[in-house]
Amino acid sequence: MNNTPRVLNRILIGILGIKLLAIGVLLMLLASVPAVGVWWHEWAGGVLKYWLDLFERTQFPRHQGSWLWFAICGALVLVLALMVAWVAQQGKGRTSLIAAEEDPGGVPGNVGISGGVAEQALRAALADRPDLAGVTVAAYEIRGEPALKIRVEPRQGVAPHALAAEVSALVEALDAVIGKRTPVLIHIGSGTRSRFGRAERVR
Repeated sequence: MNNTPRVLNRILIGILGIKLLAIGVLLMLLASVPAVGVWWHEWAGGVLKYWLDLFERTQFPRHQGSWLWFAICGALVLVLALMVAWVAQQGKGRTSLIAAEEDPGGVPGNVGISGGVAEQALRAALADRPDLAGVTVAAYEIRGEPALKIRVEPRQGVAPHALAAEVSALVEALDAVIGKRTPVLIHIGSGTRSRFGRAERVR
C-alpha cells in the first residue's frame, strides 16, 4: 500500500541470492575438488597480475601513484549515493493527515485531522478484544488521497468474514465522526502470536 519499490527490491534480492549461491558453490568445490583449486590459483594469479600491470600503466606523470584510485573512490561514492537513495525509498507513502478541508466559515486557512487520530481511535476500539492477537493501523497517501491500512491478527477459531464486518462498522463510525469517507484496506492475517496463542471463543 505504500510506495516501496517492491519489484526493484525483489530484483536486488534475487541478484544477491544468486551471487551468494555462486560463492557458496565455489567454496565447496575449492574445498572438495583439487582440480578446481589448481584452476583457481592460476586464474587468480592472472587477474592479480593484470591489475598490477594496469596500475603501473596508469601512473601520474612525474608522480608516484595511479589515477585509478580516484576512479575507484568515485565509483564507491556513486554506489553509496545509490544505496542511500534506495534506502530512502523504503516505506514511503505515510501521511500525517487523514482529512484536510478549507474552513467552511470563510476564514482563511485549512482544517486538518491528523492520521494519528484515526489510528489511535481504531486501535483503542480493537485493542481489548480477546479474539485478536494484534492490531496495526497506519495512514498512507495513495494517489494524492489519504487512506487507512488496518491489519488485524485474529486468534484461532475466529471467523474472518465476521471480523471484517465488525472492523468495517468501526470504519464507518469513524467516517461519520470525521465527516469524510476514507478508503480503507483491511488485512486479516496470522502471525506468531495468533498461531501459538491460546484460542478463545468469540461471543
